Amino acid sequence: MTDYTPKDMFTASNRPDVEAKPKLKRKEYELELRRLQTELVKLQAHIRREGIRVVVLFEGRDAAGKGGVIKRLQERTNPRIVRVVALGTASEQEKTQWWFQRYVAQLPAAGEMVLFDRSWYNRALVEPVMGFCTPQQYQEFLRSCPEFERMLVRSGIILLKYWFSVSDDVQETRFQDRMHDPRKRWKLSEMDLEARKKWVDFSRAKDEMFKHTDIKQAPWYVVNADDKKRARLNTIAHLLSQIPYVETPPRELELPPRQDEGYVRPPLSDQTFVPEIY
Repeated sequence: MTDYTPKDMFTASNRPDVEAKPKLKRKEYELELRRLQTELVKLQAHIRREGIRVVVLFEGRDAAGKGGVIKRLQERTNPRIVRVVALGTASEQEKTQWWFQRYVAQLPAAGEMVLFDRSWYNRALVEPVMGFCTPQQYQEFLRSCPEFERMLVRSGIILLKYWFSVSDDVQETRFQDRMHDPRKRWKLSEMDLEARKKWVDFSRAKDEMFKHTDIKQAPWYVVNADDKKRARLNTIAHLLSQIPYVETPPRELELPPRQDEGYVRPPLSDQTFVPEIY
């Protein structure tokens, strides 16, 4: 079994109420990210080999950095094993279904890890705050969600839930950055702008969500996300620490000789090439 302990993950210096650490240097961040992503590849192989099922939920404030963490989790892994689910608005038919129904359809088969970029917790946050569900539907979610998650865990699924916490000042800075950078403008949806008007309502909804769904079988793990680089490293390191895995040496490969028997390539003039502008 890999003897992997994330550096300083569980020390007091990582608590949000402790003075912030100095900003990570790019080289230090990239070296540690490379090391962690190497461990993710090992974990991926273990999940595939042992037929393990893993579900990871990413929730949090807008602009808290969830997408950046998900991207770094997946970029060196096989998307057939580690896949991202980011469901859009429910269709009219889906709105008549049991709330968890379309999420159940996305749960992993043996040998898969599914990363939910937002999840069934929309019913605990966006829906009640924005008036998209009735008070009765909201209360039913708070009652049934813990049982639903206990059922997933009893079935053998490893369920991890991350809440990305960002301070008001940092969130404001990131919003302004998205407003003024054309490459990031797409990240600001109409819903994000509306949610900004209801900041206190979302805070209360988050507190109520934790009160009902921070259960022993599937606790919430809060990520201090003011520093994006540290948040990425801390989340990946914590995830690795939650799933015991055995490292298997990669299978030795030998490149066979390439076939080369009288092939004549067609004239290049018969093909249409992309203009070489650069």
